[in-house]
Amino acid sequence: MTLLSIVLPVYRVQGYLRQCLDSMLSQSFEDFEVVAVDDCSPDHSGEILAEYAARDPRVRVITSPANVGLGMARNLGLEHATGDYVWFLDSDDWLAVGSLAAVAARLRATDCDLLLVGWDRVHWHGKVQVGTAKKLLSGAPRVFSLEQWPKALSVLHVAWNRVIRRELLARLDLGFSTGWYEDVSFTFPLLVAAPKISTLPRTCVHYRQRRTGAITRTVGDRHFEVFEHWETALALCAKYAESGDEVRGLLFRRMLWHLVRVLRNDNRLPAASRRRFFDQMTEMYHRYLPPAGFPPPDGGEALRYRLVGSGSYRRFVISDQAIRRSRRTRVKARRLRGKVVHRLRQLAHHLYYRVQLRLPVDQSLAVYSAYWYRGVTCNPAAIAAKAAELAPKVRPVWVVGPSRKGSVPPGTEYVEAGSWAYYRALARGRYLVNNVNWPKWMVKRRGTTHVMTHHGTPLKMMGLDQLEHPAAATDADFAGQMRRVDRWDFSVTANAHTTVAWERAYPGSHKTLEVGYPRNDRLATATEADTAAAREKLGIGAGQRVVLYMPTHREWMPKGAYVLDVERLSEQLGPDTTLLVRAHYFYVTAAQQGQAPTGGQRIVDVSGYPVVEDLYLAADVLVTDYSSAMFDFAVLDRPVVIHAPDWPAYRDVRGVYFDLMEEPPGAVAIDSAQLAEVFDQGIYAGAKAEAARAAFRAKFCYLDDGGAAERVVRRVFLDG
Repeated sequence: MTLLSIVLPVYRVQGYLRQCLDSMLSQSFEDFEVVAVDDCSPDHSGEILAEYAARDPRVRVITSPANVGLGMARNLGLEHATGDYVWFLDSDDWLAVGSLAAVAARLRATDCDLLLVGWDRVHWHGKVQVGTAKKLLSGAPRVFSLEQWPKALSVLHVAWNRVIRRELLARLDLGFSTGWYEDVSFTFPLLVAAPKISTLPRTCVHYRQRRTGAITRTVGDRHFEVFEHWETALALCAKYAESGDEVRGLLFRRMLWHLVRVLRNDNRLPAASRRRFFDQMTEMYHRYLPPAGFPPPDGGEALRYRLVGSGSYRRFVISDQAIRRSRRTRVKARRLRGKVVHRLRQLAHHLYYRVQLRLPVDQSLAVYSAYWYRGVTCNPAAIAAKAAELAPKVRPVWVVGPSRKGSVPPGTEYVEAGSWAYYRALARGRYLVNNVNWPKWMVKRRGTTHVMTHHGTPLKMMGLDQLEHPAAATDADFAGQMRRVDRWDFSVTANAHTTVAWERAYPGSHKTLEVGYPRNDRLATATEADTAAAREKLGIGAGQRVVLYMPTHREWMPKGAYVLDVERLSEQLGPDTTLLVRAHYFYVTAAQQGQAPTGGQRIVDVSGYPVVEDLYLAADVLVTDYSSAMFDFAVLDRPVVIHAPDWPAYRDVRGVYFDLMEEPPGAVAIDSAQLAEVFDQGIYAGAKAEAARAAFRAKFCYLDDGGAAERVVRRVFLDG
């Protein structure tokens, strides 16, 4: 039997339907069917459905005899569904890459009756609210009932974020009602009745916020239909289970929250209907108020609920307007105060910095930073460690951002970016070592030494070379870039290839230290004991093959999007393989930084893990696309697999210094099927891949012998 039936009601979605269908049919997981219900759509949606059904047997089209509305169309689709589970999706939304594989894995792992999945809100003007409910869903027990975790009532009450065991719906005889707000009378009874519930916090659905067409943006009296659905929901909840006081109270509060939102939304109710809507809310309040009451919310929301209970519409309107005005006033005042304080602080810091510039340079002070103050890492960290050994009279001080202080190793002296100590250090430091540029306003003092270590051997074009590829240039102020280059005294490069690239990308009067990459010293001297220790830190069991996946950033893709279905890859690699997944550092939030690995034994998210070298040491194989991680990992002389599904686009948009397809560090796969084949057939570790890796190492890794940091320290700090 098919695992999953996706029921897809279709009405007036011709502009979005192809994206929706493509997002399903392009998934690597294939044990599903799409039951599309053409609800007599008057546009070209029916033709699009027929086209997809003709070319993919997983798509079945059911045509409604008349336009019956969203709820009845879902019921019609449910009648024709054959899967163990059913997922009611909206045809103007679309699925995230890998979501079906992730859903299937979670269903099988938990054997749950109801799975609540994560989503993004994608607004029509381009704003994306990533992981809208991720924090809430992540806090849930692995498997639970509503009585065990009542917070599930706070999850957005829509059908498309729930995957449901079909047998449960049949046993409950639960379906959708007619009219607007049909999700209310379906989702809440389902939560109450489901014996086993689980969550999947990752983004599975991209929830489109349309500019027009949604009922939430349609003014009219049909919004009164929400009352009937809440009455049905509460009656079914009482029928399906005898809920405790906590659940009854929270459910009642959720009803009030929803009704108040409908009333207060100017895009829903006509002005003439608002009093009548309020009166009906008051009636609902008294009819369904639990005997034990309900937990009051905070602030103005509690006042609104009390006024609904008292039936005081005039006071409700006046209070609501006052609360809104007060909130707007507070927000404006806070913003203004913030701007004034920020500007005054900037001025004070600027004056303080100028004063510090007049004081003598501290000949013993070395100031270090990496990745725009993200922590103690990369080449600067390796140089600082070696300088502490060879030049102990030089005092190291790190600059870290306010949100990254928790990741600083114990005993490390640091200043917080933006503090008085920060400006003092930048003005007085004798040595300034960074893997990116210091701020634009920073002054290069006579007698100070600036070391630019960079943070990767370049495949993609950088600096002035981006003039030829402006679409990918995030900083188009090339003159400003060159002014910052003029502050450099030394530029550290890993090999001749990098030296040549940087000479054109960052022309200046600085000296090049072609010495290898200091951060790779640890890899060049690593032993089997180091590998075992790294695996132990990560909690990886003995005998497991470890594959590390590290994709690069793509300027043209949504934040955090992967081009590889990691769940599917994990299935293909098998149970004896642990897949470590590390997102590009652009996507790692401050909260994730320094975070321990998360996930299960098969897939482990190591995006926030602070020491990337530990991940390299733990891994048997690296899978990447165009990340500079390939150059570092190659130092270990372990297999590298290039997954390059969009190489022509990356090459043409981003610009590259060499053809990776002609000079790869190992096996190459241009799609998921080839990637699976590379592992299944052992190609990744074969003779051809080994020869490619040897040639790659000869070109890019020949200086990585464990002594790069020492060579930098002797030249910069000891003038050797």
